[in-house]
Amino acid sequence: MLKQLTVFVENRQGALVDITDILAKNGVNIRALSIADTKDFGILRLIVNDNEVAQKTLSEAGYLLKMTDVVGVKIGDAPGKLSGALAVLDKNSINMEYLYAFMTRTEKHAYVVLRVEDNAAAEAALEAAGYHLITDDDVAHL
Repeated sequence: MLKQLTVFVENRQGALVDITDILAKNGVNIRALSIADTKDFGILRLIVNDNEVAQKTLSEAGYLLKMTDVVGVKIGDAPGKLSGALAVLDKNSINMEYLYAFMTRTEKHAYVVLRVEDNAAAEAALEAAGYHLITDDDVAHL
């Protein structure tokens, strides 16, 4: 299981610079991210190497945030591999809300973050299908 930090961000120039600067100054390394925006605010989703420090420093800086459990899965970096993992979820009637990929140092694998309705069921189905799951400990060692 992975922990995802969700940060609500004002939709203004420099807002992401402020957040990433706070994290950098506190030794937090971003391993994966996704941002969605509306006219007034954005939702920044982060996988970081140190959840406690990220949560503490951003909260102290006045950001509204929450921690969410997500599924991390290691997928071969070749055509059709993502489709195969998604098919496992579909076959097991597990609804996916969103996904995004990691920034990694490997050329052989992609690391994908999945937000699904049932994390335990998704993890069990993916493991049964031979996929390797990513944990917070794995992220800390990337």
